[in-house]
Amino acid sequence: MSGLAAEIDDTGAREASVTVRRDPRQEMAARLPAVIQPFLSWLTARPAPDEKEIVRSPTHFVHQGCLLIVAGLTAGVLATLAPTIQADLLLFVSLTLTTSGLGIFQVVVFHHCGHGTVFRTWERNRLVGRLVSALFLFKHFDHYRKEHMYHHSARKLLTEEDEFADFVLGMCRLEPELSKRELWRRVLVNVVFSPGFHLRFLLRRMGAAMRSHDREHNAVAVAALVLPAAVSAIAGHFLAYLLIWFLPLTVLLQWATIGRILCEHRFPAPELIVARDKEFICLATAGVFPGVVPPREQAWSPSGFAAWSLWWLNMLTVQLLVRIIVLVGDAPCHDFHHRRPSTKLWTDYIHARQKDVDAGCPGFPLNYGETWGLFRAIDENLATLTATPRGAIPTWPR
Repeated sequence: MSGLAAEIDDTGAREASVTVRRDPRQEMAARLPAVIQPFLSWLTARPAPDEKEIVRSPTHFVHQGCLLIVAGLTAGVLATLAPTIQADLLLFVSLTLTTSGLGIFQVVVFHHCGHGTVFRTWERNRLVGRLVSALFLFKHFDHYRKEHMYHHSARKLLTEEDEFADFVLGMCRLEPELSKRELWRRVLVNVVFSPGFHLRFLLRRMGAAMRSHDREHNAVAVAALVLPAAVSAIAGHFLAYLLIWFLPLTVLLQWATIGRILCEHRFPAPELIVARDKEFICLATAGVFPGVVPPREQAWSPSGFAAWSLWWLNMLTVQLLVRIIVLVGDAPCHDFHHRRPSTKLWTDYIHARQKDVDAGCPGFPLNYGETWGLFRAIDENLATLTATPRGAIPTWPR
């Protein structure tokens, strides 16, 4: 009986822990009006319970990226004509929208063209992928696709041939077994706020786009960078060009890329890295959702009003900017993409992932994991790198 009692106690403890754990999205759905639920579903990349699926064409994201960039550049031009206060606001809007549009092209259009799932034919996917890589200084599409397929292989992920590992361990120069404090210091000092890092990153991008095996691609990449700069200089608007286009194309997009890549993957236990099975795939990434759990207090009480005001302030500033600039498109559901890389359901990634969660993720030994908040996700990923022995993953020359 004692063994049975212990098992019952253990079961009760597990149930209690599940009860205590709060699901931010479910609480938002329970505590906030139905009219704002679609907005919260987009912001958090998690659907409300029983929310209807969204039918969306893959080309929706092409149009979205174009619209964001055009709107951003238009706001930037208007900022050069407006009085000081309005100009500052318009410039902020311009930089936000343009960077978001560039992110859509990088994370969604370029990426899914590599999987052949944006357009009906492979030739069209390849043509658009090549054009995007030339215009926005990305790696030549053909090279990117080859390396990205390695990234989706359990045998290659977190090895020398993996683009994620190359960026985190090579470009960012993060190392296993270092303290989390030291890893954060390197991220902030040596990466995010390092002019040298951003210059190296930009030169790497320019070299990949302009010195590829494809002369036509190289010529388009050079023209896309040089012609707007030359025209704006001749017209006497070179500073405006630097602010409203070159800055988002370079430093701002690179900031967004750093944040997104650092939260994409974590380092499982050494034995799983060696095994490289489906459990390794499950634990190498998790969903990252912008948002925090809403307050328990009623909004009309004094303490509740303050708590809800701070919650909305956080959601409409930090979390909104993270969603618009860093975790664009289907980036929050990156774990779904790694488990179902060839699915055509990615266009409604919010509901497709949730349906897979509710079904128990058939074909995999573990259901999905998740983290709420970009910075918490990066912190958790760095913690896994701290716990990883040096011999478990490759190291890059310094």
